[in-house]
Amino acid sequence: MVGTGYVGLVSGACFAETGNDVVCADIDAGKVERLNRGEIPIFEPGLEEVVHRNVQGGRLRFSSDVGSSIASAQAVFVAVGTPPRRDGAADLSAVDSVAETVAAHAQRETVIVLKSTVPVGTNARVGRIVADANHSIHVVSNPEFLKEGDAVNDFLRPDRIVIGCADGDDFARDIMARLYHPVCLDHDRIVWMDPASAELTKYVANTMLAMRISFMNEVAALCEKVGADVHHVRHGVGSDQRVGPKFLYAGPGYGGSCFPKDVKALVHTGREHGVELELASTTDRVNERQKGTLARKLKKYFDGDLRGKRIGVWGIAFKPRTDDVRESASLTLVDVLLSEGATVLAHDPEALDTARQHYGDRIELVDEAYKAADNVDALVLVTEWREYQNPDFERLKSLMRRPLVLDGRNIWSSYGLRRQGFTYDGIGVHGS
Repeated sequence: MVGTGYVGLVSGACFAETGNDVVCADIDAGKVERLNRGEIPIFEPGLEEVVHRNVQGGRLRFSSDVGSSIASAQAVFVAVGTPPRRDGAADLSAVDSVAETVAAHAQRETVIVLKSTVPVGTNARVGRIVADANHSIHVVSNPEFLKEGDAVNDFLRPDRIVIGCADGDDFARDIMARLYHPVCLDHDRIVWMDPASAELTKYVANTMLAMRISFMNEVAALCEKVGADVHHVRHGVGSDQRVGPKFLYAGPGYGGSCFPKDVKALVHTGREHGVELELASTTDRVNERQKGTLARKLKKYFDGDLRGKRIGVWGIAFKPRTDDVRESASLTLVDVLLSEGATVLAHDPEALDTARQHYGDRIELVDEAYKAADNVDALVLVTEWREYQNPDFERLKSLMRRPLVLDGRNIWSSYGLRRQGFTYDGIGVHGS
């Protein structure tokens, strides 16, 4: 497993959990050293236990010598970053580097598996890089579908396993089928297809989900104008079996390492091939606008002037059960607050360290949720962590300078906060 980031570490640990001999290799020697000390660099429920169990069992180890780790491997998974360039296209330099290393160091017939999210044509691109290797190198596309916060379960109990394999490549097909056999015992979850289709599937799946979120955020804005409640609309629409209830929740916009990047990459791929994916590009624009909705709502209560205001923020991670703050709606909110002269107090159950790396001492990061409400002019809930879902509202009101709450996830809309003396505002809901 080349790359010990989110995808590589989870995948490597879970492959070891199902009985394979796994080396997670990374050029970042410092990260490898920390892993060898037993330090897990990301928060992901269940991952630490799986890693430690398999290290102790001798099935999982970590190395900064990528070449020697590859040398005797039967399958090499590429799980390196593919960050977006300024034009939205994926930067494939790390993928190319791994392919070159495989070509130079493989000592047996090998399958190179593209686990990183990569655009259509990357499988063929890697095939060209490894074409002159001393041993036969088979290239397979196997995009990941791991949800942060539930990744271990997703790997061991997947909805589907997408594998793009060239027609007639029985060697690669047999290797991949055997690797995933332990998670297919009750029924075969592998969806076989050609590599280009597999590459496209990942982008289309994430864009489809992002599209649902952006559409419901637009609907929420309409609800606020016409006096409707997005909760009721969501339930009515989601009860239709053709639609279903998932990803219909209004909020402050999607974030994380996948949706924003993948939507942009799909739009770029379309344009490269002369196809304007208008729904996808609009999904991205709507989300960028939605990320500013909490700041706009907040400014409305202070006549557009946030100077000197003390604002509490609950939740910095882009979603619960992770410490990942990439593209989080909280960052957009905090950036606006700081730029307009407000003081920010923020709490998150897991993301304080990653937030500190991002903001340093420009905001006050507190280790207990109620401290973020101390003498504030408003409290904004951005991430729906469980511990925020049923707080002591009397305690909150006693702490706050002004009892103004902005509920970015609509989890308090039925709690009667207005009757309790709060000024309450959500996203497309009536509140009470």
